[in-house]
Amino acid sequence: MGPYRERLFVPWSYWVLAVPVVVLLGSEAYFLAGGIIPPLTMAVIAVVVGAFLVNWGSATIEVTGGVLRAGRDTLPLSEAGEAIAVDERQAMLLRGPRADPAAHILLRPYLKRAVYVAVAKPTEGVPYWLVATRRPDELAAAIERARQADDRESVG
Repeated sequence: MGPYRERLFVPWSYWVLAVPVVVLLGSEAYFLAGGIIPPLTMAVIAVVVGAFLVNWGSATIEVTGGVLRAGRDTLPLSEAGEAIAVDERQAMLLRGPRADPAAHILLRPYLKRAVYVAVAKPTEGVPYWLVATRRPDELAAAIERARQADDRESVG
């Protein structure tokens, strides 16, 4: 199996919910001003909300070339330890009460499952990565395969 790649698109329901938010916030301008100001306010709010959702959904998870990329950050798999797919309950604990403030975390509220990646030798104080994903089993397996391939290359 080849490298792993996943884009964390925002679900369509978030886009649908953005419409009443834009209308409600934009309609507040009708109480303050008339004319072109309220429609202009709605347009500006729509652009801001749309840009936010597009940016939020642009995060990409990728395992290729001996590197795990989660969003804009990278972790060389030579520094990675075990990768474990965690279920909703475990992920909730790792991003809540059992979270380490020094951990690298890439989460989205619409993704309940994640992959825990231990850092073998925390050089920058980052003990683990927690990466939200729609396919945690596939991501964990891709990380493990890439780690093993990296180990074989470094030995041989």
